[in-house]
Amino acid sequence: MNRVRAWGRLMLGFAATAAGLVGEPLVADFAALRARARAFAAVPPRSNAGEVPFWLRSLSYDQLRRIEFDTKQSLWAGAGSLFEAQFLHPGFLFDRSVRIWETHPGGVRPIPLRTGLFRYQGVEPGQIPVDLGFAGFRLMHPFGGRGEPFMEIGSFAGASYFRFLPAGAAYGLSARGLALDTAADRPEEFPRFSEFWLERPGADDRAITVLALLESESVTGAYRFRITPGTETVVAVTAELHFRRASAVVGVAPLTSMFWRGEGNGAAPEDYRPEVHDSDGLLLHRGAGEWLWRPLTNPARLTVATFADEDPRGFGLLQRDRDFEHYQDLEAAYHQRPSLWVEPVGRWGRGGVRLVEIPTRTEFDDNVVACWVPETAPVPGTPFALEYRLRWILDGVAPPGARVVATRRGKSGVHEPGFERFVVDFAGGPLAGLAAEAPVEAVVTVGDAATPHHVTVQRNRFNGSWRVAFLVRPPAEPRPVELRCFLRHGGQTLSETWSHLWQL
Repeated sequence: MNRVRAWGRLMLGFAATAAGLVGEPLVADFAALRARARAFAAVPPRSNAGEVPFWLRSLSYDQLRRIEFDTKQSLWAGAGSLFEAQFLHPGFLFDRSVRIWETHPGGVRPIPLRTGLFRYQGVEPGQIPVDLGFAGFRLMHPFGGRGEPFMEIGSFAGASYFRFLPAGAAYGLSARGLALDTAADRPEEFPRFSEFWLERPGADDRAITVLALLESESVTGAYRFRITPGTETVVAVTAELHFRRASAVVGVAPLTSMFWRGEGNGAAPEDYRPEVHDSDGLLLHRGAGEWLWRPLTNPARLTVATFADEDPRGFGLLQRDRDFEHYQDLEAAYHQRPSLWVEPVGRWGRGGVRLVEIPTRTEFDDNVVACWVPETAPVPGTPFALEYRLRWILDGVAPPGARVVATRRGKSGVHEPGFERFVVDFAGGPLAGLAAEAPVEAVVTVGDAATPHHVTVQRNRFNGSWRVAFLVRPPAEPRPVELRCFLRHGGQTLSETWSHLWQL
């Protein structure tokens, strides 16, 4: 046994001893990681694992940013690979560190945190515990191919959060390994990735594999990520979860985003930008074939909606509006934020896509969560396996028919007492070839006790889209009203279904 492999076994043995798992084998592949997660689920959780020293937790955001990784020491730099890894320093809100190993054909080696990996600009490095890990890591890749500069394509940092980029995009929404009890009647639990194994890529590899151990009070899990960057960056996820105890809400393939303002609620008087959001809607491709679009909102109070389904074909949080003029933000570049599409692998059965929208007064809060919640919750003591693909894209996921391009609500120029007016614009697909006088019908449905009035459909002669406008009389007793609308012509459905929850 060589010295590197022996050191790795020593470190793993120490972790196993702390968890009461003496004699656990070294993790070198996904099968071994699954065994590790299963064994960890049989013992109490490691509550203090990775705790960061006080002096690091006391750093401000700006102070932590001044601790910069020395890019000359990137993992695999100069090895001829199309991938490199750079490490993130713990501190500020990153109050728990993670351990990272590299796996390669010759074995497994630990990657310890060394102050020599970083430049501490304006920050005096304090005492670094010998077993302190990193906050996370980022992956680098030359989008233009070999010989082009390496660009950041994604990162894992904080709890079980991770995010990736397609070529030409700016960071926006995030994914998570698992969401537990989000917007439930009990405190939310945040599982975290506590250990990572980075598989050394070959010189010609166009994809890279990352393994991760998930831990929390309620669950442990083994995750494998197969990451293929490009104009569409695809992350293939395979996971096996082991629950110690039941959770009220188990959110699979959770996505987290931000929506502060859009065309539906207008500009804020203190802000010059017309719209501010990472995503502007939830798109569903349901098991029966329907495409449904739910524009995001910044509600006055917490809002939770569940779209029941069976064997969903896909769902995601999208940034459809790519017009810079609608954002006017040169720094944040909201028009370049990626969309994220989830494609289940295999049959997921019955359940629903759960959308949580949380009120926010700033653009710095991730206030939108979307995830799949299985109808039959995972059973403690029984492995729960799942597999899906995450597609990080600028564009590329759209229904075959017309799609919703704008949603507006309010009063018309002539006040209509007792009514609310909704205006929905559709464009693309078969609508593009229809004459203005074509008998296009809007199918509008509303929730119980509310009634639609004066539904009109007309082609917009200025941009070629089709506009549906209608009034809704609210119910006598104020309550949320579910609205739906789609277009058809001659019995044929022409568009996706627009969905909106009117909060009274």
